[in-house]
Amino acid sequence: MGVLSFCLFVFWVSQVVFAQQTTDPNEVDALNRLIDYWNLRDNLNITNDPCIQNAAWANKQANPRVACDCSNNTCHITHLKIHALDISGELPSELFVLKELMNLDFGKNVLNGAIPAEIERLSNMQHLNLGINNFTGAVPQELGNLTKLITLDFGSNNFIGPLPTSLGKLTSLQELYINSSGVSGRIPQELANLKSLRTLWASDNLFTGKLPDFFGTLTKLRNLRLQGTLLEGPIPSSFSALKKLGDLILRNCLLSGQIPDQLGNFSQLQELDLSFNKLTGQIPDSFQDLASLQYLYLGSNNLNGQLPANIIGPNLIAIDVSFNPLSGNLPQNSMRVGLSMNAVGTSINANNLQGKASGMLQCLKADFKCSNKVPSKTFSVKCGGTDQTSASGIEYEGDLESMGAASLYTSSDNLWAVSNTGNFISNPNGQQYLTQTGSQITGTLDSELYKTARISPSSLRYAEKVPFTRRNIDKPIQEKETETAFADKKRVGKLVGISMACVAGLVIISSVFYLWWIKEDSSQHMRIYTGHPG
Repeated sequence: MGVLSFCLFVFWVSQVVFAQQTTDPNEVDALNRLIDYWNLRDNLNITNDPCIQNAAWANKQANPRVACDCSNNTCHITHLKIHALDISGELPSELFVLKELMNLDFGKNVLNGAIPAEIERLSNMQHLNLGINNFTGAVPQELGNLTKLITLDFGSNNFIGPLPTSLGKLTSLQELYINSSGVSGRIPQELANLKSLRTLWASDNLFTGKLPDFFGTLTKLRNLRLQGTLLEGPIPSSFSALKKLGDLILRNCLLSGQIPDQLGNFSQLQELDLSFNKLTGQIPDSFQDLASLQYLYLGSNNLNGQLPANIIGPNLIAIDVSFNPLSGNLPQNSMRVGLSMNAVGTSINANNLQGKASGMLQCLKADFKCSNKVPSKTFSVKCGGTDQTSASGIEYEGDLESMGAASLYTSSDNLWAVSNTGNFISNPNGQQYLTQTGSQITGTLDSELYKTARISPSSLRYAEKVPFTRRNIDKPIQEKETETAFADKKRVGKLVGISMACVAGLVIISSVFYLWWIKEDSSQHMRIYTGHPG
């Protein structure tokens, strides 16, 4: 009986202690000031202690979310999430009163100004998301003092200047997202200390200098994305140590030299994108051993020779080798059901693959002469939509062909073609390359022309068969013809504007339009690039 009484007493005491737990009053005051600063009372109407048990705002799915740690006598706010709720302005000083924060998510808002140096006060921070905002100024050195960080995201902002060397102190960091952040200059050598790093997204920044050799020492890396930078030089041989890589994206940099054979030893690699660089030499035979590979993009380089006979592995979904001086025949299994392949602009014997497009493709080969005796013709294309006639009587040919991650489609009359490469990183609807809106487009008599579009995560190209000189694509535009003189005064070409409709809020991430000019007294031709994906 005495033991039972003692247990009941202990239980009663614990309940009383728990009932008396309160949240640090300074944190409560700071939180309420933040709520009022961003006018969030309708979303987060906390009228009492924010750390009460079973609060709706503490649910992991809640947004806004406030969660606490009450393991000690005093509760502390450890989680604050205000994600994609259009909060704006600079980060207020009240935020840095919440010194026990471990998880802060302010992603996808319109916050601006510089990140204050006081950010270092949040020394318990493990997960910090400031991505997709309008922050400016330099990335603060003080971020390097948040040494408990596991994930850090300040991508898609408007920072200036180089990455702070202090980021090298974040030795617990596993995920770093700094793509499109505005930073520039050389990648600090101090990042070689991030031995726990598994994911690095650093695309679309003005990084300069050589592709760092020290990346090869970050052997836990699984996802490395550095596309759209000014990094140059060869792919370092040290990369051969990155055997856990699942995605290696180095597209649209200034890389040169040959592709290292060692890349073929990455048994876990699922996506490899080296397109739009200055790579030379042959495609390594070792690529035939990439059994897990699903997407291979090597287009728009200066690769030569033939494709390895068994480069199409059992799991390959798409392969793009377009616009390289490659030759020979298609590899084995190139006609496999479910495989998407693009070999446009090469000398590969791809008649079976490209079908009716083969005639047009011959004109894209640098060593092939095309006839310029075909009469000119006006044509119009409704990108991503069906046949349509505009209010002014222009007839638009439909462009609804289903395309894959590396594919080419040629119109039924063989007048134009569209080429697509790339796969979306995250799309709840899967790999969809057509989009549409049901919204009414104002300010035009041809609203329907603007309701559909082709979209691409990497490269979208429309081409016409020479020597057409007039056409519309997607919407009626004021056609213009520009006489373009080259260094050789005997060569004159005509450039004609191409326009492509995109619905509001949808952006074609990268697009390249190819036009061809005709030599007046000869059938020799060349391509003129009017854009470059980035």
